[in-house]
Amino acid sequence: MKKILLSTFTLLLPLLLSAGGGMWLPLLLENLNEEEMKGMGMKITAEDIYSINKGSLKDAIVHFGGFCTGEVISDQGLVLTNYHCGRGAIQSHSSLEDNLFKNGFYAQSKADEKNNPGLFVTFIERIEDVTNKVLNKVYDDVSEEERAKMVAANLKMVKEEFALNAHEELVIKPFFNGNQYFAFVTKKYTDVRLVGTPPASIGEFGADTDNWEWPRHTGDFSLFRIYTAPDGSPAEYSPDNIPMKPKQHLEISLKGVKPGDFSMIFGFPGRTDQYLSAEAIKQRTETINPIRIGMRDLSLAVIDSAMRANPQVRIDYASKQSRIANAWKKWRGESEGVAAVGGIKKRLAMEREFMNRLEAKPGEAKTYRPLIGKINKLVERQEEVAKTNAYAGELNYNIDLFRIANILRRQVKIADNNGVEAFKKRLPGLIGYLEGFYKGYNEDIDMEVAKALLPAYYANVQKKHLSFYIQDQVEFAGSMDQMVTDLFQRSYLTKGKRLISLLKGDPETALDLLRGDQGYVFAAQLNQHNEKRVTNVYNEIRQRAEPLQRQYMKGLLLFFPEKRLYPDANSTMRVSYGKIEGFKGLDGKQFGHVTNLDGVIAKYQPGDYEFDLPLGLVDLHKKKDYGNYAMKNGKLPVCILGSNHTTGGNSGSPAIDANGRLVGLNFDRTWQSTMSDVNYDPSICRNIMVDIRYVLFLIDKLGGAPHLVEEMTLVK
Repeated sequence: MKKILLSTFTLLLPLLLSAGGGMWLPLLLENLNEEEMKGMGMKITAEDIYSINKGSLKDAIVHFGGFCTGEVISDQGLVLTNYHCGRGAIQSHSSLEDNLFKNGFYAQSKADEKNNPGLFVTFIERIEDVTNKVLNKVYDDVSEEERAKMVAANLKMVKEEFALNAHEELVIKPFFNGNQYFAFVTKKYTDVRLVGTPPASIGEFGADTDNWEWPRHTGDFSLFRIYTAPDGSPAEYSPDNIPMKPKQHLEISLKGVKPGDFSMIFGFPGRTDQYLSAEAIKQRTETINPIRIGMRDLSLAVIDSAMRANPQVRIDYASKQSRIANAWKKWRGESEGVAAVGGIKKRLAMEREFMNRLEAKPGEAKTYRPLIGKINKLVERQEEVAKTNAYAGELNYNIDLFRIANILRRQVKIADNNGVEAFKKRLPGLIGYLEGFYKGYNEDIDMEVAKALLPAYYANVQKKHLSFYIQDQVEFAGSMDQMVTDLFQRSYLTKGKRLISLLKGDPETALDLLRGDQGYVFAAQLNQHNEKRVTNVYNEIRQRAEPLQRQYMKGLLLFFPEKRLYPDANSTMRVSYGKIEGFKGLDGKQFGHVTNLDGVIAKYQPGDYEFDLPLGLVDLHKKKDYGNYAMKNGKLPVCILGSNHTTGGNSGSPAIDANGRLVGLNFDRTWQSTMSDVNYDPSICRNIMVDIRYVLFLIDKLGGAPHLVEEMTLVK
């Protein structure tokens, strides 16, 4: 039997052709990247970044809530992350009477710090390459079904044999489409308290208008603190818990940055697809993204109008609106960026070169030559179901009635399959979720979103993909508009207090009611039909493509030994590095690397929810009262720009200088950089960071919390 097992050395030791770029596993930096990083100006060592024998930078980096990154910035467990990463916690503590969104908040003592049930941070204790164990006796010529069984059995064995200390957990993830596996030993802390936040007018300054744009002027940060049991171990919230004593915390540089300075981003990037075929990129950017963008255009028009008209709606919908708008604008930039730099043509050129290199490898040609053609045929086959999935996915994501129906549908299935008692055991968690959800739910807004989206879905998907139930409901009501009105008025799912009360008092009756509820049934019928006619077909095609993509990835690694190939992001700890630098836009305009408070004031529009400012900040600018945080030219820095490869999940990642010190807080990319998930181009891709001096200024001078700055380690 034929077996080609790619070791860490084989997989990841290319000849480095260009400075920076990529998302690298920190434990491999010493062998793969340290020389290049030092050539770019780094003063610290790879062991200073990642070590299991002593405290290192990786011990100050946390996976924040499982969706963002944060960093420990004091010896008392103080954590810095983005404002938008902490928004959910901030929202949970906000009301019209105590509006943290409007006024901001800084705990004046540890007793004032606010508990956040469900929020957690995770540290990486160590990382190990377990490829040889996971792929032991997994040969190339076994069937896909047999391969899956063998990998699963090997994973089980590895997990059972792994040595873990108290409170440690183990996660094993595939890399390079399953050609390699790494184990991550983690430790989770669940007592995480809100310490500070600027007002939303600073933390979200520019909102949708400036999102993914440069120049940028947003103070996108928030502060939390990790608490432990008195013995230092992870523990659930308790008044007896104490601030964490971390292995390592980041020092903070007040020196500032200049063009050409080395820059490193440490964090947990979510997902990239750097090795898609040209046809797959084309389908994504020219077909699927426009569908998603169009649906969110409709949704955001409803929500934005409601937020501008009502202050309470602005509070209730701040997180939802931002979540919807973030992906909407990202997809637009991704499609436009790929088109502007000829990303599809470049990928086609790489595929041609792949085929050319096979000419010199006649023994491998039979295995690798058909791969691209087979992958592209599957891409073509999946297009129609992918389009319908995009429409259906936007319905379920944007219409809250459908989101709740889908959550409840999963719970009802538990009752149907395992009995009412199994359902009752899950009720506390379900009720807690529903109470949080309905706290900010607005039936009228949700109905208008549905009236905007459902007609687009109904008009654009193939008839065979439409549920007969939906068609009958529209015909019975006389119009789509009337059907949606009836749906919302008659459904218990739009009446949170009544639904929660019934679940608490009489779960069995609640189950019966749900099974017959008009909103629940409508969403269930739509999704059941979609699952059968669309999603199952889509998933079958993807499953057929996975072994082809895995084999193609192996071919790229084997036949392009000089190329700079790094594993796609998969929410594991990574390091990317580049420089502090501006860029030339697609229109030829040159942009600098830094913005300042003058630019914030220039955008100031009193009363506008995107560009309003606290009067205290306006006054501090007028007086030029910047404390120790100004640049040499006397201006206060706000945001900085670098050429680090980032994606979703890198929100809150520390920007670290050549000496390993914190100089900024990553929170965004430029518009054209959103294509970097499928087509990273270091010549134009830029990440956007809050300058740490602006963060400190806002905490100290505007927030009136110098005690928080005093517990940090500042280096001039």
